[in-house]
Amino acid sequence: MQDLNRLATLIAVSETGSISKAAARLGYTPPALSQHLAKLERDVGMVLLVRSSRGVELTQAGQTLLVYARQVMHILDEARSALAEVAGLTEGRIRIGSFTTAGVHLLPQAVLRFRRNYPNIHTSIHEYEPPTGDTALINGEIDVLLTHVYEHGPVSELPPSLESETVLVEALYAVMSADHEAAREPGPLAPRELARWPLVTGPRGFANREALETYFAAEGMGPPKIALETGNYAMATSLAVSGSALALVPTMSLPTGHSSEIVIRRLAEPGLSRQILLVWRSFDTPPGLGTIRQFIRDRCRDYAEEGSPVP
Repeated sequence: MQDLNRLATLIAVSETGSISKAAARLGYTPPALSQHLAKLERDVGMVLLVRSSRGVELTQAGQTLLVYARQVMHILDEARSALAEVAGLTEGRIRIGSFTTAGVHLLPQAVLRFRRNYPNIHTSIHEYEPPTGDTALINGEIDVLLTHVYEHGPVSELPPSLESETVLVEALYAVMSADHEAAREPGPLAPRELARWPLVTGPRGFANREALETYFAAEGMGPPKIALETGNYAMATSLAVSGSALALVPTMSLPTGHSSEIVIRRLAEPGLSRQILLVWRSFDTPPGLGTIRQFIRDRCRDYAEEGSPVP
C-alpha cells in the first residue's frame, strides 16, 4: 500500500456507507475515490467492499483492514501535529492565486484537505487570469500561483526569483452544435478539417488566439477563420452550441453532463493543449507552502486519473 490516502478513503466509505458521501467528505469526485479504492483492492489482492441496496458495505477483509487503517491514520495525525509544531504550521497564512477554472476544479479539494490538516493556517484564494498573477506573486501579494500556458502560445521566461513546475497537461477539444456538419464525422478532427470551419476564440493578443494561429502555421495552413471573439470559454461554448461556429475548449471548461445538442471531438495529433503551472517565489517559504503545493499536485494527479471526458 504505497498511498496512505487510499486508507483514508476506506475509512470514509465505512463511516458514510456511500461512495458519493465519502468523496464529498474527502474533497474527491466519486470516480476519483472509486479509483483509489480499486487500487487499494489491487494492493491487498482482496475484495474490500460490495455494493448493496443499502449502499456500500465492507467485506470481512475490508473490516479487518479498517481496524489497522484507523490505527495507521491516528499515528499519522499525531506525527503531522508534531511536525507542524516543528515547522511552524500552527499559525500563519497561505495566499493562493489561481485562474477561474482551476479555482473551480482543482483548488477546492486541495484547500479543503489543507485546512482540515492545518486549521490554524489561514488560507485565502485570489483570482488572477494569466498572465496577471506573475506580478502579484513577485510583489508578495500571493504566496503560490496556479496559472497556464498554451503549447503553441507565447511563453514568457520567469524571472530568477520564481520557480515553477507543470502539474497538469490539459487537451483542447472542438465543441460544436450537433447540427453542425463537422459533428457528423466520427473520430479526431484533423487540422485541415478544422481549417474549413469558422471558429470562436479569444481576441487578438490572447494566449489561446496566438496558440491557435501558431498551430495553424505549424501545420502549413493559412490563418484560422475567426467568426467570433471572446475570452470566456463558457460563452464560446454557448456560441458554438448555437451553431455560430466551432469552439476550441480546454478539458476543465468543457460542458458537463450529456446533451443531445452538443458534440465534442478530439483534435488529431499533435492537437492543442495547455500546461497548468504551479509557481512560487524561490527565496520565500512561508509555513505550509510546501504542503499546499503537494496537496495541489495530488489533486492534479487525481484529476488526470479521472480520464478524458471524450472517448
